[in-house]
Amino acid sequence: MQEYKLAEGEARFAKLIWQREPITSPELVKLCEKEFAWKKSTTYTVLKKLCDRGIFQNENAVVTSLISEEEFNSYKSRKFVEDSFGGSIPRFLTAFMGGRKLTKKQAEEIKKLIDEHTGK
Repeated sequence: MQEYKLAEGEARFAKLIWQREPITSPELVKLCEKEFAWKKSTTYTVLKKLCDRGIFQNENAVVTSLISEEEFNSYKSRKFVEDSFGGSIPRFLTAFMGGRKLTKKQAEEIKKLIDEHTGK
């Protein structure tokens, strides 16, 4: 699986693209100048890095994503559980809950997820 990592500035940049795609690269340059006070060269440098990582593409001066924001966040979540809890969802949930109680609705939603992902 491709490793997707974003520094803080890259993450804000990616979010701009995901919210507005497809976006032309000239529009993106103007937007980054306004939002981040970036120069044109900075925008293109960061865009190239993220294109090289397989997150976005810039074809015919139109920037689009190769993976959605949801897919990216899903990858980050799985990677976090793998790295921090040895991939154990029960260990993650125990740490996440920290002694808190689930509401009845939350418990039902989790049960539904378990059923969907275990073929019940």
